Amino acid sequence: MATKTAEKYIEAVGRRKTAIARARLMPGARTVVSINNKAPEAYFATEPLRVSALEPFLKVTLPTQFAVTVVVSGGGIAGQAIAVRHAISRALTAYDASLRGALKKEGFLKRDPRAKERRKPGLVKARKRKQWSKR
Repeated sequence: MATKTAEKYIEAVGRRKTAIARARLMPGARTVVSINNKAPEAYFATEPLRVSALEPFLKVTLPTQFAVTVVVSGGGIAGQAIAVRHAISRALTAYDASLRGALKKEGFLKRDPRAKERRKPGLVKARKRKQWSKR
């Protein structure tokens, strides 16, 4: 936990592929979410991306409401949404350890390890080869 001008906040980092999200949760009067200084509706154009990014709040019931500020960079828009979900889940766990079971059951605390495989020398892509010719 860190302090910022007498306000306490919880900060956590979430990752997916090459996307990195840093979320700050500040207990507040009402829930306000800001992603790269934009509303979630403005940042994530489609409803499934918005839902997946803010899903941790839907899966747990909290007596306290939070002002959430997220800074996300890298990767594509879908990877960023999952990185935001990961960061918010980790911050909620740091705030209240009793939420860990519900978030872990949904798989929000696990960093998805799948990423693009590196390109190997002599190949076109990671595994794709040039067509073999017999003659």
